[in-house]
Amino acid sequence: MTTAKRALDPALLHTILSRVEKPARYTGNELNMAQKTGAPHRFALCFPDVYEIGMSHLGSRILYHVLNSRGDTYCERCFAPWGDMERQLREHGLPLFSLETRTPLAEFDVVGFSLLYEMCYTNLLNMLDLSGIPLYSRDRGEDVPLILCGGPCACNPEPLAAFVDAVMLGDGEELVGDVMDCVVAAKRDKLSR
Repeated sequence: MTTAKRALDPALLHTILSRVEKPARYTGNELNMAQKTGAPHRFALCFPDVYEIGMSHLGSRILYHVLNSRGDTYCERCFAPWGDMERQLREHGLPLFSLETRTPLAEFDVVGFSLLYEMCYTNLLNMLDLSGIPLYSRDRGEDVPLILCGGPCACNPEPLAAFVDAVMLGDGEELVGDVMDCVVAAKRDKLSR
């Protein structure tokens, strides 16, 4: 599968949202939503479950704040779509996108997943597939985002070893800044994945 680099047509998205049960899951614009311009590095913070569950997770909110506190990074959120939205995305050939700017996940520098329980593993794979990002890390080229995961279920990374590029073990709010420092340095020095 090739990386999806297709802009989302606002009119088509509006039509799609009118066909799903809970469109607010996919629109963003909440109070305290980060809006940044000029940050050269983009991080998609993904929660492999629906919006209502993901937004109740305090750890994701902390990571969102830590990343957006950096001047060089814009962190946006993405949640696993419910079945009705997944069908609409697939039917119309649209990639999974971020809430803040509706950017396809394949256009970010880093796509990071918070894994809270084992049932998230298949949702992670489905979100990659919906994004047009190759499932296996060995199949990803230089133009594909770095795929990371962390959280309680990352303590045994072996089940996802073939699918993610790196695993963060420990407190994410401490590690994510170091990871972004490495990403920034690697891009500056034009290093490969």
